Amino acid sequence: MQGYRVQRAGEDHLDDARAVMLDTIYRDFGTGYVPRWHGDVIDPAAAYLRSPRHVLLVAVEEGSGEVVGTAALDSRGPLHPPNPAWLAERYPSGETAQLRRVYVRPEHRRRGLARRMVDELVDFAVAEGGYRSLYLHTDPTVPGAEAFWRSLGKVVCDERSEPGGGQGTLHVELPLLR
Repeated sequence: MQGYRVQRAGEDHLDDARAVMLDTIYRDFGTGYVPRWHGDVIDPAAAYLRSPRHVLLVAVEEGSGEVVGTAALDSRGPLHPPNPAWLAERYPSGETAQLRRVYVRPEHRRRGLARRMVDELVDFAVAEGGYRSLYLHTDPTVPGAEAFWRSLGKVVCDERSEPGGGQGTLHVELPLLR
């Protein structure tokens, strides 16, 4: 992809990566920082750089060197609560590669950056070994999120159609091999 490079984050990328993540959390999700949900954003080094089987990728604009996107993977499955119990059982920690923080600044979207970062996360999970499945959850109210994730994987739970509706979260499984 011309104009960008995707690479593993280093210590020198963390402040800019954190800014991309927090900007997305505030702008796109409207929740603001919630400690129980976003601890990895505050300390991405501990969450992704120093943890075995975890990785944080950054998309860097050539020329400016600006971090314009992030994508992460860790070995923690979804927790119950807030997720349905059956989902936590289906995607147990240790055996599940969970994609997280796949965010691209709005002015850099629609250029294939998210797809490229996801492809590299899948390659990482396969090379790392020991993962039985690839899982993620997303907020389908974020423009483009639902269509993007449906194009890459299979929806295993759409909370909007569940009794009570939950938070409206969309849970997706991606193929472990491409």
